[in-house]
Amino acid sequence: MTPLSHAMVLAAGLGTRMRPLTDDRPKPLLPLAGRTLLEHALDRLDDAGVAETVVNAHWHAAQIEALLADRTAPRIAIQHERTLLETGGGVKRALPLLGDAPFAVVNGDAYWLNGPTPALERLAAAFDAADMDGLLLLVRTAQVDGEVGLGDFMLDPLGRLRRPKEREMSPYLFGGVQILHPRLFDGATEGAFSLNRLYDRAIEAERLFGLVHDGVWFHLSTPRDLERAELALRSGLTRALF
Repeated sequence: MTPLSHAMVLAAGLGTRMRPLTDDRPKPLLPLAGRTLLEHALDRLDDAGVAETVVNAHWHAAQIEALLADRTAPRIAIQHERTLLETGGGVKRALPLLGDAPFAVVNGDAYWLNGPTPALERLAAAFDAADMDGLLLLVRTAQVDGEVGLGDFMLDPLGRLRRPKEREMSPYLFGGVQILHPRLFDGATEGAFSLNRLYDRAIEAERLFGLVHDGVWFHLSTPRDLERAELALRSGLTRALF
């Protein structure tokens, strides 16, 4: 098992598909089930024993700073991005704060309900630092209420990931929760770039793996997605999925 002491929450994006709800606030500050999405993500990290977390911010960054001002667990360092660094660039910039051991990265708009074992605990238990540069939480597209496209990854019997081939549909989406080893960023350029660039390099080296979520995950891309998630949680519709 890989103990998790550090994490990063990606909260700097513009949330354009969630407009007009994000015209005046960051997407991670949208409410769901009585708390903001960012608070839910930090609660999950706190429950997993994470002590130190970096949260990046750009769009309405002052609102994120105000929300987190009094939060003590996990301890938070806010990384302000004057220009957007995308997912890869944002994490690379935060590496000095994330330590030398594997760390969790959670999308600021990721919302999930745990199965019998919390998802972050399952990821930590499955992460093998000798063989893995990254371990991504996957969600079955058949269980997603919303548009899934062609899916994100294919999964082999050993848990290794690859990209779908042309016209090949993947049964899995990336759930926005992962554990990464710092060496994934070896040789990565400065500035803005997507984590997908590093995923592809790790796939070539057979060092990118996936773990299928055994709980409930919500696709939160548009205002309608958020409405459906709130309705499902209020009405108890998610109980039937356990």
